[in-house]
Amino acid sequence: MTPGPESRTLPNMNRQDPVSDGANGTGHGPRTRAVVSTHSVFGAPCWVSLTSRDLQATMDFYTAVLGWRWRGAKLGEHFRVALADGVPVAGIAAVATMWQMAVAWTPYFAVPDADVAVARARERGGTAAVGPLSFSPGRAALLADRDGATFGIWQGELVSNWEAWRRAAPTFIRLHTRNAFDSAMFYGEILDWASGKPGCCEVEYDGDEVVLRSQGDAVARIDSGAVEAAPDPSVRPHWQVHFAVADVPGCARAAEKHGGSVLKEDDTEAILRDADGAQFTVMSRRVR
Repeated sequence: MTPGPESRTLPNMNRQDPVSDGANGTGHGPRTRAVVSTHSVFGAPCWVSLTSRDLQATMDFYTAVLGWRWRGAKLGEHFRVALADGVPVAGIAAVATMWQMAVAWTPYFAVPDADVAVARARERGGTAAVGPLSFSPGRAALLADRDGATFGIWQGELVSNWEAWRRAAPTFIRLHTRNAFDSAMFYGEILDWASGKPGCCEVEYDGDEVVLRSQGDAVARIDSGAVEAAPDPSVRPHWQVHFAVADVPGCARAAEKHGGSVLKEDDTEAILRDADGAQFTVMSRRVR
């Protein structure tokens, strides 16, 4: 996933930001990187994060399945940043029990003002489950759209080395929802998609799907057919997080070996559950 237009450092954020290696870090000492703000990538997916119960157990699972390494995060001791080949991939927040939240992968969208985004969501029938909460680098909120799909918003500094994440495109997100076009309107009005503002994300239609593009790159897709009352959570409206991998069958076997499960699998894609129940997809790097 390569969210956001070519990012720039804002005038009031032109200091250099040290990369924290923190607990379980694997870096080679302090480095400096220009800070990127959500003001310059607004409306685009800017991160994915897993809400978990047990930080160490979660780290062990994803290290075994996806080969991730880890470093500390500015948000505090309950948070970690996953690295693949030295590039930030995703975050883990071991706050499910503390905040009484479901264990799940969640995409976050960049917004210039979290309060405005939350107000817009509520006005359009969405709900705010958590926040906005203030952290040292910014503010976050966890929301649900009209059909119950959970997503997050983030205002402020993006993760250190975020530009490398954007260029490497290690993740992709897809919304399975009741009506793709209705959902695109909901998110577009909250996140200023296709608003005509400089740098905004564009929306196009590909058959029955809606494609979100940022600077020409497809950064998310929305498709119809989900059923709100379905007993199977995978059929209900939800954002599915996809990780690009070199060996889909190998990831599936590793997930089974380390307490997870395989919900669906073919040569290019597998839908998995981790040992704590969070659902995610691994896909071949050749598939987009």
